Amino acid sequence: MHAKAFSPAHITGFFKAELEEKEPNQLGSLGAGFSIQKGVRTTVNVRAKTKHDINNYGIRVKGFNTGDIRVSEYVLKKFLVEGKYFDITHEIDVPVGYGFGCSAAVALSLAIALNDSLKCGYIKTKVAQIAHEAEIKCQTGLGDVLASYYGGFEIRTKSGAPGTGEIQKIRPKEKLDVIIICFNPISTKKFLKEKISSVNGLGGRMVEKLVQSQDMDEFHDMSIKFAEYIHVITPKMNKVIKELHKNGIKCGIALFGETIFSLVTKEKKQTVLEILKKYDDGIIITSRIDNSGARLE
Repeated sequence: MHAKAFSPAHITGFFKAELEEKEPNQLGSLGAGFSIQKGVRTTVNVRAKTKHDINNYGIRVKGFNTGDIRVSEYVLKKFLVEGKYFDITHEIDVPVGYGFGCSAAVALSLAIALNDSLKCGYIKTKVAQIAHEAEIKCQTGLGDVLASYYGGFEIRTKSGAPGTGEIQKIRPKEKLDVIIICFNPISTKKFLKEKISSVNGLGGRMVEKLVQSQDMDEFHDMSIKFAEYIHVITPKMNKVIKELHKNGIKCGIALFGETIFSLVTKEKKQTVLEILKKYDDGIIITSRIDNSGARLE
């Protein structure tokens, strides 16, 4: 029994945490961001367990390593079948801990692949709810499963897992390239513990404003303002932002990472890349918006 699934990575520009509800499916965040065509591809092979298998499963990670498989193990335990061995491979093509929603993409791609390989017959929203619960319980994220599930450029207008949470998609007027530079990771768990109380008022107002304007430039500006407000912009990031702005390029900050993104038209792509290449200690990633969301392959 074999299956492969893909979940796009997701970048959040600003957010408001919703943590009052008791049910995991209702917890999450409001906010705005976009999914990209890079992310996590998960392959699942299920076979009969033999006497040589010490455990019920093996999990391998290729590409950018997480060093943490708690989310994978949480999802897998929801699907484990007695007498079966699960061989799981995650291929991650974005850096982990830099604001790409990797844990959500891992959980979502794994849940979709397990559901298909075992022929469980769960509807897609049920499968995504398992992934969302894994994120909440492991404290690795809030709203990325909902966003990656749908893909595209989205405003999360109601928190929760797919089937409970709601999004509004914004369709950019032009085809946009996504250009990103990453310097250092930030621990989501640590951030949520330290900063959550200071962000909610501003994040909630920004969601309401963007629903009205649906403006991409405003999204960039709000993201910078949000990052300034919660004091996550380092001197190096500030230098990059100032140089991009001086050249007429809008940009934003990926939460949570020392990561700057810019959604630009084809004409401006080369200018952005030339600026970012000066910072040789950063990881530069180029992609496009993924409009399809998490899916079987």
